[in-house]
Amino acid sequence: MNIARQPLLQLENITKRFKNLTAVNSINLEVAESEKLVIIGPSGSGKSTLLRSINMLEMIEEGTIRFEGREVGYTLRNGVRNPDRPQAICALRAEIGMVFQHFHLFPHMTVLGNVMEGPLTVQGKPAGEARSIAIDMLAKVGLSDKHDVFPATLSGGQKQRVAIARALAMRPKLMLFDEPTSALDPELVGEVFDAIHTLADEGMTMIIVTHHMGFARELADRVIFMESGNFLAQGTPEELFGTAQNNDRIRGFLNRLL
Repeated sequence: MNIARQPLLQLENITKRFKNLTAVNSINLEVAESEKLVIIGPSGSGKSTLLRSINMLEMIEEGTIRFEGREVGYTLRNGVRNPDRPQAICALRAEIGMVFQHFHLFPHMTVLGNVMEGPLTVQGKPAGEARSIAIDMLAKVGLSDKHDVFPATLSGGQKQRVAIARALAMRPKLMLFDEPTSALDPELVGEVFDAIHTLADEGMTMIIVTHHMGFARELADRVIFMESGNFLAQGTPEELFGTAQNNDRIRGFLNRLL
């Protein structure tokens, strides 16, 4: 008898508001282990807010986040919903890594120091172990020759690969990518996508927000189209870039990008 595996991530009725704007509107989502999920949609549709809510960078007003079957992020105290303890949120962020549009590297640290920082200060690993992890992660993103340089000497694509290595150094089980190439010159986009492809080939579970439809088509197991805080359509790349174009809104969006 086949027993369905528990989703790695479950979102139930996730709602995030900014004053009178509902940025994320009662979203339900399950992400399986090793799944590559890509979220597309127009700017302002709630894609980045959803990712930030998963990683506790935005506090949601309603809903439940479950990771590996356990409810995370919030506790009820005296009937009032509150963010979980800072230590618990830090532990969650170690398991759910995130790479942003901008790199946010520490300019006063070498590349190696940037990647070591999480294991050292968040996880409390010995310096030798943190260094070994950082060296391995930089090799994974093709930057073994950049250990001792400072971020200011790197190209944008190299900086973003360092940011990916820094997230990977925490040994996350899920990676969130929020428009990881939007701040890059076009000729540098490929090297970042190559690094993400390597992770995908190794079985990393990931949710990626991107405007690069070719990348979404070739990498994703599932693509979701998001608009005005809602999931308008979802399916395999073949489904979303094929039959879903019968929807005027999706067809108009894709026609502007393809």
